[in-house]
Amino acid sequence: MNTITATELKYRMDHGDHVLLVNALEEEKFKARHIPSSLNLFTKEGIEDTLKKNDTIVVYCTDQSCNKSILLYYLLEAMGYKHIYRFPGGLREWEDKGFPVEGEMVNLNN
Repeated sequence: MNTITATELKYRMDHGDHVLLVNALEEEKFKARHIPSSLNLFTKEGIEDTLKKNDTIVVYCTDQSCNKSILLYYLLEAMGYKHIYRFPGGLREWEDKGFPVEGEMVNLNN
């Protein structure tokens, strides 16, 4: 499994790398808080309608202990996607680094 850290991901995003972020959490949790420009995909139909096989895809969820990004990673792999990374630190690591998040609950918790 390919992995990426928050710092590596932020660097790639800031330097114009075309990386598609896919949040593996339920829709309500995604709406509450996510990394800007993230997609919320977890069904085969949604994935096939949105992602291309050659896209560079980074999947994430809450943190290291959340297995939803692992399941999504393996689903993407089984569907033939080749350039997949898991961001195991997820939202927790991203926020701990002070990187921006967006969503309905962001301003309520700050």
